[in-house]
Amino acid sequence: MVHDEDRVSGRWPARLWIARHGESAGNLARQAAYAAGSLRIELSMRDNDVPLSSQGQEQAAALGRWFARNEPDERPDVLLASPYLRARETARLFRDAGGCARDQPLCLDERLREKEFGILDGLTTAGIAALEPQQAELRRLNGKFYHRPPGGESWCDVILRLRSLMDTVSLHHAGKRVMIVAHQVVVLCLRYVIENLDEEGILAIDRAGTLANCSITEYRFDPGLGADGGLMLERFNAVAPMIEEDAPVTVEPRRKMAS
Repeated sequence: MVHDEDRVSGRWPARLWIARHGESAGNLARQAAYAAGSLRIELSMRDNDVPLSSQGQEQAAALGRWFARNEPDERPDVLLASPYLRARETARLFRDAGGCARDQPLCLDERLREKEFGILDGLTTAGIAALEPQQAELRRLNGKFYHRPPGGESWCDVILRLRSLMDTVSLHHAGKRVMIVAHQVVVLCLRYVIENLDEEGILAIDRAGTLANCSITEYRFDPGLGADGGLMLERFNAVAPMIEEDAPVTVEPRRKMAS
């Protein structure tokens, strides 16, 4: 006889939380560039070196405090993060605030990195139209799901690496409580992988609104979901931790053709 706990340990984590990183200096620079009608987003560092803003640090600590108020078996016992600085800082501040055990290792995984924009990196929508009109047209024709700018990635490329990531989670962390800290497109593409969505399904979720910084997407293992059980979505883009911990809720305005 196969018990539910055996089915949990066989393939899926018992709980999976996916958090977007806190507000970053890049988020603020992007907002300033769009407000000014600029062609480029002014940053003097690599995208992977962009730190959290002061509000982003506050959000990450608030997320940790919110989890710290839960019982130990309601907190993560695995902590994974994108190697980009803003995600690493979010994960560490989360841990330092009691979101998980203080001695919990932070495991960085490059498959959780931000979508790579290649030749379009640092350009606003107006900048793409003015400086890379051919890419703007290709993106219009192919759509954001399939368009791959030179030197960059499509959403499909991100999904391919996340399928590998989820295989690793299943292999090494089945039955555990896993927290992932990453980026907006990564959160959406993980939904695509976990929920077996199609192009229209994931783009409909994307069109519905931008993910808030440090928002939480949560799955719980359901033994009755499919032959081997599966992960059931419990919340998406939840900002209750920010509200309950009196931290600012920050959401970037929607941009036409934003990717």
